[in-house]
Amino acid sequence: MPALVFLATDKKNFAKSAPFSYLCNVNLKLTNIKQLVTLSSELTSPKDRRFRVGDEMRNLGIVENAVVVIENGLISHFGKMEDLPQNLSNNFIEYDCSDKVVMPGFVDSHTHLVFGGSREDEFGMRSAGETYQEIAEKGGGILSSVRITREASKKELKKKARRYLTSMLKQGTTTVEIKSGYGLDFDSEIKMLDVIRELRQEEIISIVSTFIGAHAFPTEFKNNPDGYVSLICDQMIPYIGQRKLADFCDVFCEKGYFDVETSEKILTLGKQHGLLPKIHAEELTSFGGAELAGRIGAVSADHLEHITDDGINSLKQGNVAAVLLPGVSFFLNHQYAPARKLIENGVVVAIATDFNPGSCMSYSMPLMMTIACTHMKMSPEEVLTASTINAAAALNLSNEIGSIDIGKRGDVVILDIPNYKFLPYHFGENHVYRVIKNGVFLEY
Repeated sequence: MPALVFLATDKKNFAKSAPFSYLCNVNLKLTNIKQLVTLSSELTSPKDRRFRVGDEMRNLGIVENAVVVIENGLISHFGKMEDLPQNLSNNFIEYDCSDKVVMPGFVDSHTHLVFGGSREDEFGMRSAGETYQEIAEKGGGILSSVRITREASKKELKKKARRYLTSMLKQGTTTVEIKSGYGLDFDSEIKMLDVIRELRQEEIISIVSTFIGAHAFPTEFKNNPDGYVSLICDQMIPYIGQRKLADFCDVFCEKGYFDVETSEKILTLGKQHGLLPKIHAEELTSFGGAELAGRIGAVSADHLEHITDDGINSLKQGNVAAVLLPGVSFFLNHQYAPARKLIENGVVVAIATDFNPGSCMSYSMPLMMTIACTHMKMSPEEVLTASTINAAAALNLSNEIGSIDIGKRGDVVILDIPNYKFLPYHFGENHVYRVIKNGVFLEY
C-alpha cells in the first residue's frame, strides 16, 4: 500500500518538537494482523484483575489473523478478521498488517529522564573496578548530576529530554514515568517538575510525573539531614501537592540515604497532599523498604535486588507492583532482583528501564526484556506482560493502557517480526515498524 503521511495539531508544539508527521481524530482499522498480542481481560483469566501474577503472566491472549479497530483514540473492536463487523462506516483508514506482530505500546514505569550533563567518566571508573559507593564518595553519583542539573536552564533540560522522548516513542514506548530528584533544593526540584509538566502538555507520548526530592542528601545538608527532611516535608510536598505538579511521591529508602522511619514520614505526608507513594527499595542492601511499601499501600516498590522473604510477602499482601530494573544490574554489574521468586510467590512483577545518567543509560524496553530473559530467567511471555499491563499497574493506569481491550487508549505498536518471541531474542535492533498513540498513526 502507499506510504501514509499524516498531519495534525492536537498537541500545540508537537510538530515543532518531534520528527513525526501524524494524524489526529481519525478512525483506524488494522487488518490481517499475523499475530495480535492482546493481554486482554476478555481473553485471559481472571477477568476482573488489572494485572497478571504467577502463571497468568504467560497468557498473552494471542489472536492469529486478527484485526484491531480504533475510533476517536480508543480501541472499539479487536478479534479475528472473520469477526470484523460489516457495518463499520467508511470513515476509516485501513492499514494492512500482514506478516506483522501487533501489541500494546510499552509502558516504562521508572525513569529519571530529565537531567543535566552525563556521567561517562564514571562508567570508565567502574570499568576500572571502582564501586558505585566509591565513586559517590569522590563526588560522583547522584550529586554529580545534581550540580549540573541545578545549573541548567529549563529550556536546556526540556530540549534534552524531548530528544530522549522522541527516541523512546520510536522504540515503542507510549507511556513513560519521569522522576525529579536531581535538584535537591526547592527551586531546582520545582524547575524539574515544571519541565516534566510542560513536556506532558506538549508531547504526544503520555508522561507520569513523580517527585523524589528524597533521592539523596544534598551537599549543603550533609551535616544536617533532619534539616533537609524538614525542607521536603514543610515546603516541597505542600507546594507540589497544591500545584498538582506530580502524581507520585518516591523515596530512596536505603542505608546511607533515607531510613525506613524517615521514608514513611515523607511518603505518608505525600499521600495527604495527593501524591501516591512509590519507593526505591532494597537496591543495595536488605533494608526494610519492601515491608514499608506493603504497610503504607505503595503503588510500587522498585529495584528489589536484595529483597527478603518478608519483603516479598509484604508486596504480595499489599498488591504492590514490584518494578524490576534489569538494565541497572547489567550496567553496574550488580546483583539481579529475584524475578522468579517474586513471580512464583504471586507478586505483580513489572520491568522498566530506570533510564538515568549514572546507572542505566538506556531507554530501550526491548533491551530490558532481553536482559530479564537472560539474567533473571523470565520467559518471553512474562517480560511482555511485565512491560505492558503490569507496568501500567505500577503507574495505577492499567484501567486505561497496557492491553488491547475495548475502551482503552489506542496505544499500539506494530512490529516487523515473525512472532512475539523474536522481540527479546533479536536484541540490539529496533523492530518497531509503526507506532500508534491515542489512535494517532505516527510516521517518521
